[in-house]
Amino acid sequence: MARALVLLGVAAAAILGYAALTANGRGGAAGPAGVAAATSRLRAERPAPERLRVRVLASFPHDTAAYTQGLVWDAGALLESSGGYGQSFVRRWRPGSDHPLVEQRLPGHMFAEGLAVVGERVIQITWREGVALYRDRATLEEIDRRSYEGEGWGLCWDGQRLIMSDGSDTLTLRDPESFDPSGSVVVRTGTVPLANLNELECAEGWVYANLYGSDQIARIDPASGQVAALIDASDLLTPRERAGGAEVLNGIAYNADTETFFLTGKLWPRLFEVVFEPAAGPVRP
Repeated sequence: MARALVLLGVAAAAILGYAALTANGRGGAAGPAGVAAATSRLRAERPAPERLRVRVLASFPHDTAAYTQGLVWDAGALLESSGGYGQSFVRRWRPGSDHPLVEQRLPGHMFAEGLAVVGERVIQITWREGVALYRDRATLEEIDRRSYEGEGWGLCWDGQRLIMSDGSDTLTLRDPESFDPSGSVVVRTGTVPLANLNELECAEGWVYANLYGSDQIARIDPASGQVAALIDASDLLTPRERAGGAEVLNGIAYNADTETFFLTGKLWPRLFEVVFEPAAGPVRP
């Protein structure tokens, strides 16, 4: 009898516990509603990204043979990494000038990608070769190499660590000396992962990322991975310029002295100096 009472008590407690879980939306028929409510609250706590667009201050000729993969403003000039097997190079040039100040070409089996300036070195990554090239900042000559796993797309330096993209929704944090990974952050718009992260620029405490295949730039909080703003750059080129062979938007460089950005793309005929401002109307998705 005592054993039966104990079993009855256990069963009653289990039923009450199940009822409590169901009422809280954590099980049973009410579970999905509870999950939906929690998701709704989470989205409400994470406001939609601010919508921005570019305002062009100036435009400059850009080499239409440059398959731009990385762009950095450094000491009054641009460092540009251009990709393509048998065609990859890195160069320093000034907007408005017809000739590079210095240029170095990569071996034919390497496809150049993003780059970053760290101290007196320029670090340039490669697409599928798993090699980071360490270069002298002045001459751009290769002085060292590091290896890594996976693909390399974009790279930037925030003053403490390298931040690297691989075309997914994840940014990898790397040590500038060893190039070893030290962490990662998943980029999200609200609760939805944002993939196709391409060329990167660390500026103003944010990470700016080109979104491959689109004319959008994401402004990302590197601590949380949340997208704080989406920037529409769809009207930079004319339809005729696009039809002439220009490919996707790719290349962001920040000039801290003027607080302006330089934007260009793969095989683009022009480079633009811009600022970002609130969009007056709907921004193209």
